[in-house]
Amino acid sequence: MKGKVYLVGAGPGDPELLTLKALRVLQTAGAVLHDDLVSQEILKLIPSSAQVHNVGKRCGKKNIVQEEIHFLMIALADSGLRVIRLKSGDPLVFGRAGEEIESLRRAGIPYEVVPGVTSALGAAAAAQIPLTHRRASSALVFITAHQASGSEAANWGKLAGSGATLVIYMPGQNYSAVGAKLKAAGLAGETPCAVISRATTRYQRNHRTTIGELAGTPQLAAPTLLVVGEVVRFADPVLLAQEFDVAGNSAGNDAGVPAALLVDSPPVADFGANEEPLA
Repeated sequence: MKGKVYLVGAGPGDPELLTLKALRVLQTAGAVLHDDLVSQEILKLIPSSAQVHNVGKRCGKKNIVQEEIHFLMIALADSGLRVIRLKSGDPLVFGRAGEEIESLRRAGIPYEVVPGVTSALGAAAAAQIPLTHRRASSALVFITAHQASGSEAANWGKLAGSGATLVIYMPGQNYSAVGAKLKAAGLAGETPCAVISRATTRYQRNHRTTIGELAGTPQLAAPTLLVVGEVVRFADPVLLAQEFDVAGNSAGNDAGVPAALLVDSPPVADFGANEEPLA
């Protein structure tokens, strides 16, 4: 008898942002194939009896090619296991779930998608940035700075001209190029934006800047998101004005960055023994 594959959203990092269904499915897993960005706190929820496979592809470095992930999912389900394909954020947002669903359909493997809190929503909430605001933006666009080879690049000029809030996934570290691209799309240099690093984790850092000053963005730890638009002005001014002691920062990723440019996120829930530094 064939098993079943669940494409499950793990959310942006905080284990309390898992849905009840995601937690229930994960705790009954026979095998788990997880991305690199799934937090250690969430991986600790996998039963000890389950097979666990890290199939992450991060920062251009691949432990495994996509076709191998398809093969592994299908083989494990064919053996009768309940297979959890665990993805950071939401599986249907920049997670290549579409390709995995196609492979499961071709193989005749039953599957189900369990949505998760996508990274943009988690990051904006933790940084207290309203992604829409009736006085600033009535539309929201998710876009990635990376496209598959040979694919058609998004029309940034058309998106920018809509007045929508832009949330750029995987902006990389070349913020000078991103800023130039946004200016070329017609956005003013004084348009506010925020870079959010390691959203919803204890290591979250927020950097507020403008398109014109994006080139000076500090090298914050991946994963990062870039929020662009007037809505950034409505973020909590106390939160964005906070400073922290860079020299005493235990994460060790912000050395040399002026403290006034970086802010801590609100504390996440204490998970006791499950709470360990992220890889």
